[in-house]
Formats: sequence, C-alpha cells, structure tokens
Amino acid sequence: MGYSNQFFQALGVDSNSSKEIKVAAAKAGIPVARFNHYNKTNTLPSGEDLRLIQNAFGVSELELKLKIGRIDRSTIELIQQYSEQVLGVIGRAEDVADAGPEKMEPVFSSPFGSLYQQDCLQFLKTVESDSVDLVFADPPFNLDKLYPSNMDDNIKEEEYLSWTESWLKESIRVLKQGGALFIWNLPLWNSNISSFLHGRLTFKHWIAVDIKYSLPIQGRLYPSHYSLLYFVKGEKGNKLVADRLPTPTCPSCFDNLKDYGGYKHKMNPQGVSLTDVWTDTPPVRHAKYKKRTGANELPVKLLDRVIEMSTNEGDLVLDPFGGSGTTFVVAELKGRRWVGCEIGPCEDIVNRFDSIQDDKANLDSIRSNLNYLYTPIIKKEREARGLWTAESVARNNIEPKPYVKDVPEFKLI
Repeated sequence: MGYSNQFFQALGVDSNSSKEIKVAAAKAGIPVARFNHYNKTNTLPSGEDLRLIQNAFGVSELELKLKIGRIDRSTIELIQQYSEQVLGVIGRAEDVADAGPEKMEPVFSSPFGSLYQQDCLQFLKTVESDSVDLVFADPPFNLDKLYPSNMDDNIKEEEYLSWTESWLKESIRVLKQGGALFIWNLPLWNSNISSFLHGRLTFKHWIAVDIKYSLPIQGRLYPSHYSLLYFVKGEKGNKLVADRLPTPTCPSCFDNLKDYGGYKHKMNPQGVSLTDVWTDTPPVRHAKYKKRTGANELPVKLLDRVIEMSTNEGDLVLDPFGGSGTTFVVAELKGRRWVGCEIGPCEDIVNRFDSIQDDKANLDSIRSNLNYLYTPIIKKEREARGLWTAESVARNNIEPKPYVKDVPEFKLI
C-alpha cells in the first residue's frame, strides 16, 4: 500500500534519492522520519511543520493541498467560485459514448438470479440504470491477501481508492431511487468511502460489526470490528424494517444480563430494537457452515439481516464481489431476485447452490430466534423459575418474585 510519492513530487524532491530526501528535510528543519511520514501517508502537514515547508520550498498551503489531492471544504468553495476559469484551464471534458459493453452469458442461473464470471466494472456497465433495490459490496481490502482470482491485493492507496470510486459510481447509477447501498470493509477504507458517498447518496448508518479474529497489535487498540456502511439513494429508503432481537440472558440461570428496572412493562414482546452495533454475527469458522477454504466468508446471519431490513420479496439484490456466494444464496432463499459477478473461479458458488438446503437449515434456525423478547425455549425456562416475561408483566402489572435456588439453611454450630 502507500501513496505514489505525491508529497515529494509537490516539493520537487526525488523519492528515489535518500540523500536528496535528507537534504530537503534539513532544508525545512523537519526530522527525516516525519518528512518521510508525510510522503508515505500523503498527509498535509500542519502547524509549525507546514510553515517551515512553505518557507523552505516557496509553496502555499493551497498549492500543496491541490498537488497532493487533499481537498477540503475551503478549497472546494474556491473551485466553485472560479469554476469557469478552472474549466478554461483543464477543458470541458465530455463523456464519450462507447460502443457499449459486450453481451455476457451467465455461468450459472437459478429461479431467482444469474451469476457472471466477470470483472465488477465491466459487469456493472451492463446493468440498467435505476433498476436495483439493494447493492451489497464486500470488496477486497487491499491487505496483500491471495485470492483465487490471483488479483493484485496490494496496490497504492490512491489506486485502490480510485478503483473503489469507479465501481461505486456504477453502483450508484444502477440503484433505484430509495434503493440501499451497503459496503462491508475495514474502517480504514470505509472512512474514505463514506467521504466520497456524502453528496451522492443519503447517509443512514455506520454499523460496527464485532469481529474478533485479528491479533492484538502493539501500540494500537485491539481491532475488533468491521464497518458496514449504509446509504440510500434519494431522501429516504424504500424500506427500513429491521428484525427485533431477544434480550440476552444467562445461559444457565436464564436471568437477564441487563437490569430493566421499572421499564419492564414497556418492553416489546417482539424483542429489542436493532442498534448500529452488531455483536451477534460472528465470522464463519465452523467447517459445517464454511463453503470455501483459504478465504474469509460472510455469515448467513449478516446477509439475512441486511436483505430483510432493506428489501421486500421480489426486489433485486446485486453483489459485484460474489466471493463465496452468501449474498446470492440468502437472496434466493428469501425470495429476492439477485444478480452479481465474481472475477475468480465460480465453482464454489455453483456448488453451494447444489447444497442450498444446508444454508436453508442454517437460515431457518437463525430466523426462529428473531422477533421475540425471549425465545420460546428461554421463555419457558423463565416461567418455570418465576422470572418475569413481557406477558406476565402485562397480565399482572406486577413483577413476579425473583427465582431463588433452594440451598441448605445455614446454621451456626
């Protein structure tokens, strides 16, 4: 990763010459390590460092921002103010219509959808504008991982972000008004992606998904979540009806893990409202549920939740990064039309549809525990112990006596 030496280029410093870099850092009066940091991360200096660089290299803050591509609101306002002059300098580039994308044939079709083995950009260009109800994207994270497609997963940061913006523009184009866009990625990338999407779509949520499978890193907080961006096209989404969840209870005594105090009578018998922090969608590790080897796989529970909350039966779901096919299988099982592509081998996805009953059993199990304050099994155990349920509180308007386990009476000798 890293950037393409834009900071050094802006100052006229040869990035291949360590001697020239040291001389330039000394000229500015900035430690070499920090000078290199600005270049490696393409970061705009601030405070005293910015003043020193301006004086040493005769460059203004605005010029430096433009040359390294760090455009803030004040710079945008200047460009807007002088837009005619800017256009006069860079020209009025017009979009030139090409011959259109080549016709593609799916490598697999089902009653509800079609899968194409294709690059995501080429595929998206074949999709009709304003035709998709949900786009779910789980792109490569640019972490130098080996994918079955042998794609390069370790490119310069600006190249990765430029590529990301390209497929995002197409994803926005194909979305219906009111359609939803979900992007699964590391917080590092989604923070950049979110900035790009603002002004093009309407922000709904940054969902933090608890995924503890990375090792602690010295000098950093323990990374324990991925981010799931949620945007809609237009003022509001066509649907946002989230499943309700059971309240957590002790697995042995079935008591509440959270004290609801005097609010028990206000608890909804159908469960607790879904928040934007998801702790109940663990990664797929068990061989029983894992559908491909050597690569991460999104859990059925995650895709069920996303598809359920943002689409209706018969709606069209698109995934431009098919991976193991979780999006397609869940969409199929939930009666949604689907379409998508995978640049790498598609055998794992096709085989998954051949054994789709396994995923159906998993999905049925997941959904059997939703939209209850207490699942039927937990509710039965609580009633046997005299613990309150939403129904008992509503019925009696009093709190049942707490369950106390029988213990031998303690006596002094």
